[in-house]
Amino acid sequence: MIRVKNAVLARLRGIMAKTKGVVGMRRWGKILRVDLTAGEARAEEVPEAVYRDYIGGGGIAARMLYDESGADTYPLGEDNPLIFMTGPFTGTKVPTSGRHQITAKSPLTGIFGECDVGGGWGVALKSCGYDGIVFTGRAARPVYLLLRGDGPGEAELLDAGDLWGLDTFETNARIRARHGSAFAVSCIGLAGEKRLAIAAIAHDGEDARMAGRCGLGAVMGAKNLKAVAAAGGRGLPVADEARFAASQRAVVSRMVEHTMGLKLYGTAGGVVGAEQMGDLPLRNWSMGGWAEAERLSGVLMRDTILRRNYYCAACPIGCGRVVEITEGPYAGVRGAGPEYETLGMLGACCLVSDLEAVTYAADLCNRAGVDTIETGAAVALAMECYEKGLLSRGDLDGVRAQWGSAEAMVALVRLACAGEGAGALLAKGVRGMAREIGGEAQSLAMHVKGLALPAHDPRCFNSLAVGYATSNRGACHLQGATYFFEKTALLPELGYAEPQDRKGVAGKGRLNYDAQNVMSVFDSLKMCKFALYGRVTLTDVIEWLSSAAGHETTLDALLRAGERIFNLKRLYNIRCGVTGKDDVLPGRILHTPRRDAGTGDNVPPLAAMLDEYYAARGWDLNGIPTDERLSALKLAR
Repeated sequence: MIRVKNAVLARLRGIMAKTKGVVGMRRWGKILRVDLTAGEARAEEVPEAVYRDYIGGGGIAARMLYDESGADTYPLGEDNPLIFMTGPFTGTKVPTSGRHQITAKSPLTGIFGECDVGGGWGVALKSCGYDGIVFTGRAARPVYLLLRGDGPGEAELLDAGDLWGLDTFETNARIRARHGSAFAVSCIGLAGEKRLAIAAIAHDGEDARMAGRCGLGAVMGAKNLKAVAAAGGRGLPVADEARFAASQRAVVSRMVEHTMGLKLYGTAGGVVGAEQMGDLPLRNWSMGGWAEAERLSGVLMRDTILRRNYYCAACPIGCGRVVEITEGPYAGVRGAGPEYETLGMLGACCLVSDLEAVTYAADLCNRAGVDTIETGAAVALAMECYEKGLLSRGDLDGVRAQWGSAEAMVALVRLACAGEGAGALLAKGVRGMAREIGGEAQSLAMHVKGLALPAHDPRCFNSLAVGYATSNRGACHLQGATYFFEKTALLPELGYAEPQDRKGVAGKGRLNYDAQNVMSVFDSLKMCKFALYGRVTLTDVIEWLSSAAGHETTLDALLRAGERIFNLKRLYNIRCGVTGKDDVLPGRILHTPRRDAGTGDNVPPLAAMLDEYYAARGWDLNGIPTDERLSALKLAR
């Protein structure tokens, strides 16, 4: 058993000036720091000013990563901290607050890496008396951390020798059988053990809530850390319980009403509409219009393989799918059903319209612990390279990588998950894969800063062009989620009371500025962005935060915190060599129209929108924050 020592997080003390009630808090004020090399742990107090300026979750994790790593940090080295953080909403009844954050320097991209994860693990960690865990060093042999008690919890580093080599489902089941079903488990599979650049971190066993992007599972594997299991019984009191409860009642019923489509069909319910709008990636983003999209729809899933809904902790929506395939070539799948992104990348982007094949491939990814977006992008790139003669059947271990072949897609996914033979090439992610193939392949790799594009097309939503180009982890649709605003009237407090013209140009830079700041707040509070579809407003968020914490906060304070957090991540990337020259998109997106019914000839005029964005951000023409803006945000280079 590790003896937990108390310490003050001195590296953060004094960085921030004291402020008056900037952001309300509901937190323990402690993190657990685990030195895997020494096999020791200590509890560290986080100064009040850090919570006020960075809220929690993604904000505090970014502050820690910035202070403890940089350009010379090797992502798979002992000095790359792996940070698990909750937020002030984690463990409350705030709807959709069952979330946590994982942050580290990315082995896939070499820059800032983070994942926002749902499920129940974050709540379990919070109930142990800590707001987060930071892992440093490397264990001499495979271990897992067991954290338990009414808190501060008893922490044990246990031998994971018998877990090493198990998939994520098996690891979850083995730990819970050994220590009790109360434990929530975060773990890696074979991909993380092998330090594959596409490796993810899995939660909730077969329900598979994945920290998928940025290859953070490889960081965990490099530390010889197989799993983190948590179970506790501590609950933080809410300052004004009556006010807190009253502020949620009307909102929850509103959320349920407006998110009924997500409940009935999951995110897969968006597949057909996305194809009609010109949003669904097709044939490695080279095609527009696909009549077979309905074969990947949430409606078909509901009518065939769906068994029940999955709800993350404190969530009234229930968009998760639990599926089962009982017959045919893909029989035996039982667990998390594929989300829209998985259907888009493993399915449509490869022109594979077999729902059960995509579900089976997703199950392979969940068990091995890999990112379905990056894996699907790699498979699509392999298919295009095979078509163009840049890869042969021999290069792909005998796989005839033809568009639309479910068998080829599944075979390539299996190879990528194993990371051996041709799979070692695919497991590099699309940028690494294209660099190794060389030549024309590099123009076919659809990524930004090394992270593959998710399954939403900037030719459909112009604002996504700026969002992908400037997202701090590489191409990401959720760090700004601006396409939400181009489909629906959201956040009237910021002036977006009507849906924005998705093909419009003016105002899209400003929209990204506003939306990225808001989403930085959501990622730090730990709240799902789908709450916005449920017509949750910033006024609601402020009321929940104020009543839970016992002192008032303001819209301006929240937005300023979000802006500070986003800029800090940008400063980290600048330290790693990123500037405006890297705020680019693949040429296919900028110059080749889809010419389908939804987008026609539209391509996003990125340069004009970036100029507006940089001006709103207070960045210079090279994409560097000015001293004046940093000073206003209480940041320093």
